[in-house]
Amino acid sequence: MQAHHKTGRQDETQTINLLGVRVSALDLPMAVERIEAAVRDRQRGFVCICGAHGLVDSQSDAVLKDAYNKATLVTPDGMPLVWELRRRGYGWAGRVYGPDLMLELFGRGMRHYLYGATEDTLQRLTKRLKARFPDAQIVGHHAPPFRPLTPDEEKDVAARINEARPDIVWVGIGAPKQERWMAQMRGRLEAPMLIGVGAAFDFHAGLQKQAPGWMQRSGLEWAYRLLSEPRRLWRRYCRVVPGYLYLLALQRSGLRRFPVDATAGTRH
Repeated sequence: MQAHHKTGRQDETQTINLLGVRVSALDLPMAVERIEAAVRDRQRGFVCICGAHGLVDSQSDAVLKDAYNKATLVTPDGMPLVWELRRRGYGWAGRVYGPDLMLELFGRGMRHYLYGATEDTLQRLTKRLKARFPDAQIVGHHAPPFRPLTPDEEKDVAARINEARPDIVWVGIGAPKQERWMAQMRGRLEAPMLIGVGAAFDFHAGLQKQAPGWMQRSGLEWAYRLLSEPRRLWRRYCRVVPGYLYLLALQRSGLRRFPVDATAGTRH
């Protein structure tokens, strides 16, 4: 793995090649430590919170796979990724869940910017986070339109965020949009860390309930979400769950190779 001075991956984090994506071997405390170090050193990068869904989608989405493999960290969000890390010798690996990571880092102070969701959600989220973490500074927020930004809008967003001088930009526009956005905007933003956390904004704003802890630890969060939103999610899980298991079987058996783009690093 290559180390870079201002952008790129941190060389102390080991990874595995899982379906052609370099997944970081860590747990929540380690992820917090890596991100804090990057902020302290003003090392610019971005963090993808990755589950089986992202790995399956990346097989047919080269832009998404490239974003994952250029990230500073690709954390194991779903338990299937944690189980595979442990199977390959990283017995201490643990789930790095976006909402948990967000709370841990807000608890360390720093300057934060919220990008995503709606203005109403951001107002609720800001109020709740300020009440819970008085030492953390929320230096700005922006609710983008639900469509691709124009070049002028991208320029305006970058200017707004840079003017606020955050340490971390939290990106809550859903996967895979947030991974593409972070990879595309990384060079324009001065904040050390961009972190895509999906539905964490809705969870912490009190608009959506999270799965119980036992379901998360058992790898059954997908079932909880499916029961909560069956009409929206049933097609996704019918595709992702068997798709991931099939691809993983191909990789384990050696029947199919899943190369990682050599320009993004070389650790397997």
